[in-house]
Amino acid sequence: MEKATLQKELDFFKKNQKKLVEEYKNKFIVIKDEKIEGAYDSEIEAYTEAQKKLALGTFLIQHCVSGEDSYTQTFHSRIISICQ
Repeated sequence: MEKATLQKELDFFKKNQKKLVEEYKNKFIVIKDEKIEGAYDSEIEAYTEAQKKLALGTFLIQHCVSGEDSYTQTFHSRIISICQ
């Protein structure tokens, strides 16, 4: 899987986010080659249907909502690392 491939799909979403949200609000959309391949009510449904016709690693599943929070994630860890 090429990182550039999925980055291209994310860039497409970000560039067209406003229009896509108007059309697919709150859906999980499958993006491949800068085209919408499907819109689904859940992430698992989007994955299940997309993998039937598309190779894994070649498409992006994106929650179609407004704002940066839709395409950014923050991870928290309770692990503390102490280097000596």
